[in-house]
Amino acid sequence: MKIIDNINAVLHQKGTQVWSISPDATVFEAIQFMAEKNIGALLVMKADQLLGMFSERDYTRKVALKGKSSKQTTVKEIMTTPIVTVRLEHTVEECMRLMTDHRVRHLPVVENNRVIGVVSIGNLVNWIISTQSSTIDQLENYIAGQYPG
Repeated sequence: MKIIDNINAVLHQKGTQVWSISPDATVFEAIQFMAEKNIGALLVMKADQLLGMFSERDYTRKVALKGKSSKQTTVKEIMTTPIVTVRLEHTVEECMRLMTDHRVRHLPVVENNRVIGVVSIGNLVNWIISTQSSTIDQLENYIAGQYPG
């Protein structure tokens, strides 16, 4: 596990579950769904087409602060578009850079115009921590003379 590992490896470890919502759903329905799944963002999709992203940030900035009603506002009215996507061959480091540059916390993973997963900043941080821990263990074993060979 390394920061140069690609997103395919991260998805293999975390899984490819994708949670999405219709653009015609209400913001209230989206928030309910996110609470039920304990997630911070949803892909906005119509059939297999990725239209945008709906996040807690969208709700707080575009509904709560503007005095709109979450039961009367649809997801398509406030979703974030366009969204940054990545492919399986993107590295963890490249994804971290994209998230930082675009100030996003979730990246849909797309192959052949189809969403196959989502990685969050938390997924990438966990990957990096695991990588560092593994590297430390290997170095300690090497120093102690417990290396294979």
